[in-house]
Amino acid sequence: MNNKVDYQLELDQIRAICGYDLMALALVEPAEYHYVIKWKYASGNLNERFRGIVLQSGRGVAGMVFKTGKPFMFSSVHDDVPQDALFNYPIIRTEQLTSIGAVPVWNDTRVAGVLLGGFRDEQRVTRQSVQQLLELTRRGIGELNGKEFLLN
Repeated sequence: MNNKVDYQLELDQIRAICGYDLMALALVEPAEYHYVIKWKYASGNLNERFRGIVLQSGRGVAGMVFKTGKPFMFSSVHDDVPQDALFNYPIIRTEQLTSIGAVPVWNDTRVAGVLLGGFRDEQRVTRQSVQQLLELTRRGIGELNGKEFLLN
């Protein structure tokens, strides 16, 4: 399979459809004994520092979504995250986000990535906007087919 998938173009399109300030995609990579999650692509990013964030399963926004396979949301970072706990969420700090929603991206019954949408201003992520992200990921992103369950 030599087809080059343009994840960047897909993120740009999803960001335009949903109206987020930032849209980012983290992908799971095998490590020696565990999986690590890295933010690989972003649209609307302030800088390239997101690329240096490496998380273990269960750590940070992407790590929690990867581990649980469930959506995650902070409608207000200021209200939902104690100031001394912000270091646990490096994507929020590096991209100066005030509200986020993140959903798993499935591929053949496994979580293979995490899609995050965030705002930097007074706009807030809602349950409906997280549901919209879920529906978009179920259609697949790039080579990730969005299939949580395979029917025999």
